Amino acid sequence: MQVRVAIVKTIGVLSSIALFATSGALAWAATEDYAARARVPMGVTLTGGRDLGGMTASEVRRALLDDIAASSREPLTITADGQTFTLDLRRHLTIDIEGAVASAFEPVLDSAINQRVWRTLADEPVYHDIEPAVSVDRESLASTVRTIAASVYRPAVDATITIESGAILIRESVPGRSTDVTVAVSILERTLLAGGERVTIPVDPVPPAVSETDLGRTIVVSLRSRTLKLYDGIEVDRTYRVAVGKPGYSTPRGSWEIVQKRYRPTWGNPGSAWAAEMPRFIPPGPGNPLGTRALNLSVPGIRIHGTSNVASIGTAASHGCIRMVRRDVEELYDLVDVGTRVLIVR
Repeated sequence: MQVRVAIVKTIGVLSSIALFATSGALAWAATEDYAARARVPMGVTLTGGRDLGGMTASEVRRALLDDIAASSREPLTITADGQTFTLDLRRHLTIDIEGAVASAFEPVLDSAINQRVWRTLADEPVYHDIEPAVSVDRESLASTVRTIAASVYRPAVDATITIESGAILIRESVPGRSTDVTVAVSILERTLLAGGERVTIPVDPVPPAVSETDLGRTIVVSLRSRTLKLYDGIEVDRTYRVAVGKPGYSTPRGSWEIVQKRYRPTWGNPGSAWAAEMPRFIPPGPGNPLGTRALNLSVPGIRIHGTSNVASIGTAASHGCIRMVRRDVEELYDLVDVGTRVLIVR
């Protein structure tokens, strides 16, 4: 009986010792693990090779900042339409330092305590490589691109024939230039994230609203040279000699247009003093003052018309109208439409 009691006591003592030893080991393991979790596991490195193993979070943060400072990139060189611009990366790139610090500790947080303790005891590295995530501030980048776009922008120039300061001004069309901000931002973003140093932003042509073809035909009458020129676009297509208004009945200068085309027109007496002895109407025929064709202009009482008085061509002889010989006015009649502009200058 005494022997059984002694055995039981011995087992109890041994169990207590084992339990105590186990508790002590667990306590030691917990203490070691707690200390280990405060430092980066061995084998964790920055992309590029720098060892972060054994560092605290603040030490990792400092190492990352030092690495970024040492490897800082040159400004991005941007070319657009032959112009060169530089992009300060600090304004547009954000480096996730805190995310990289957290990534350095991932092998600690993602493994069980027994694995962590074993790695500590065995001095076993984890082989974990980290690289700080880089993002682009698109709003800031778009602001910079808008500045570049404004610098390269050129408005399109329309083809024109007009009167300026009493003279004919002819301007040919010129395409403009513009930059699509959204497209340019995407190109720059890809270049920045890829580590590029140079990039070209596309510049698109802007077609003019009015080309030479759109301009169509324009009649230009010079009172001084007594000529009528028909332009096709901005090029002279025909030139005719004409008669213009005589003193006291000057042909009105300005920008007009053809409002009516009249084939074999009937002449109507305007009621002016010079027509007092003339009939109320003169039908088409050899004696008609308007000839075989007449183009009424938007200025009242003024026409481009034919005449049988060929000797008056090249002189100031009419009562304000523009006279042409028969073959010329008939040719012009077929070449123009209602709405054709008529510019009359000195």
